[in-house]
Amino acid sequence: MARKRRPQGAGSVRQLASGRWQARYRQHDHTLKSAPVTFDTKLDASAWLADYVEGAVVADHKRPDPTLASYAATWLASRELKPRTRAHYRDLLDDLIEPTLGTLRLSRLSPDKVRAWYGRLDPTTPTQRAHAYGLLRTIYTTAVADELVAANPCRIRGAGSSKTKHQTTIATLPELEVIVEAMPERYRAMVLLAAWCGLRFGELTELRRGDVDVEGRLLRVSRGVARAGGQVFIGDPKSDAGRRDVSIPPHLMPALKTHLSKHVGAEPGALLFPGRNGESMAPSSLYRVWYPARAAAGRPDLRFHDLRHTGGTLAAATGATLADLMSRLGHSTPAAAMVYQHAAAGRDRDIADALSGFAVGNVVPLKRRA
Repeated sequence: MARKRRPQGAGSVRQLASGRWQARYRQHDHTLKSAPVTFDTKLDASAWLADYVEGAVVADHKRPDPTLASYAATWLASRELKPRTRAHYRDLLDDLIEPTLGTLRLSRLSPDKVRAWYGRLDPTTPTQRAHAYGLLRTIYTTAVADELVAANPCRIRGAGSSKTKHQTTIATLPELEVIVEAMPERYRAMVLLAAWCGLRFGELTELRRGDVDVEGRLLRVSRGVARAGGQVFIGDPKSDAGRRDVSIPPHLMPALKTHLSKHVGAEPGALLFPGRNGESMAPSSLYRVWYPARAAAGRPDLRFHDLRHTGGTLAAATGATLADLMSRLGHSTPAAAMVYQHAAAGRDRDIADALSGFAVGNVVPLKRRA
């Protein structure tokens, strides 16, 4: 049986970039409005349009149109996220997205409204601004996949990225020596491991006696500490690549052995760098001694995390390849995920040995792989 033709000018169908088909019907003001769902074929889209014109749109084609705030809450609850990331997303929604856009229906947010919202975000906080835009875009990407909207209204080129505001200037070896001497004794090994092994604060504060192989000169990094919403969470390292064994430069071993004997409990689960209460060290506990120590070295700008950059730069100076560095530092990006997996297991030991050359002024560059 032939399908009924729709009246001339009642609407149109078109194919989207995704390959699906969209039906658009003409409203009383002569503007075109998209159907609430997209279709597998042109024939299906045309049939829906014909039915709509005849006033017989079937209930099965209807989809809910929740508010952005409601959909965002569902979206956030369904994601597997680390606690700190989840808290960060919730803060972005509460502070930057929902006050302006939260009450809008998903289908009512248009590109011009997104541009207006983005233009009102504080340009002096570029990272936060980029994160907020990126989160909104990601939520709408899911809404498109759920067929709640036909297209993503977030189309501002480059809005999801920002230039690095903090320019890292690594610590020199003389500065590092002053800082270590200025720190209380029980914090000195922590500074040394951060600078020479490139560990993150959250990785250092979760290291335990059982993670240290003194004979093999290895640190086994398999956990990390994160803080969010006033709570402490112990879990996997920051990224998949963060679970790693890190070779310790030989010149650090005397200081590390002294620390283990004087400041760490005998049981395998004893923390290497506990807080005053015996639990995970809070950043504020470190800062109380870190700020005076860096000032003594004439480096009031130096962040503790910059010691990790110091370690990466020193390792690179030994001749380590990009794959070597990513393996040692536990640094991961999606594009590099396959690269660091091919780093030779023994290569990190060579880097650690070469690092000690800096300490004694006898640097021998690593031999390049064939």
